[in-house]
Amino acid sequence: MPWLVARSILRRLRVDARNRGIGISDDFEFATRLSPLAIRVARDLLGMTLASVIGGARVSGVIVETEAYLGVSDPASHAWRGRRHRLYQGIWAPAGSWYVYRSYGIHWCLNLTAPTDEDGGAVLIRAVTARDGVDVMRKRRGGVPDSRLADGPGKLTQAFGITGAHDGMRATRRAPVRLLPRREPIEAARIVAGPRVGISRAVEWPLRFCFLATADGLSHRRTKD
Repeated sequence: MPWLVARSILRRLRVDARNRGIGISDDFEFATRLSPLAIRVARDLLGMTLASVIGGARVSGVIVETEAYLGVSDPASHAWRGRRHRLYQGIWAPAGSWYVYRSYGIHWCLNLTAPTDEDGGAVLIRAVTARDGVDVMRKRRGGVPDSRLADGPGKLTQAFGITGAHDGMRATRRAPVRLLPRREPIEAARIVAGPRVGISRAVEWPLRFCFLATADGLSHRRTKD
């Protein structure tokens, strides 16, 4: 089944990449076949609701941008070649766990583990469109415009009150940080893929997913958190 899923995903990614002028390397095709689950989860998370109940405050928003990291076969992954750095142990947690790490010692980043055969696959949640608890998010984010409350990995963890204390927790519906189902189905044609950002290896791999024609809520590479 994973190989069938990988072939189906790869076909869609080829089309998306070709439309955006992105090349597909042999290394990428190999990694995709080895680690299909992270890609499928990255697409499936779009449109789902991320919610947190932390410090007595509940906030939520719709996930609008994700990135897949393919574990041991992905040079940009913290699990590349099976490494187990003490700061990134959470990436090896069971599927459906939160992997929270600090990026460059500054911002927390929220990932959902999605391994295929314990390969360290995971999905970074890059951007969320705020829904509930906006006043709480504004306070946590220091009065930035609402369109920038959670439009980046470090911004959304700050807005949702997520820290390293949540690393390794399961993403159950009663957890402090949880996922809720989509309110309506998402057509595959609405989802596009492009290169990942903020990394230095395998940048061209089209594993960054968002909604077609979505502007509000997408992460911004050059804006400050």
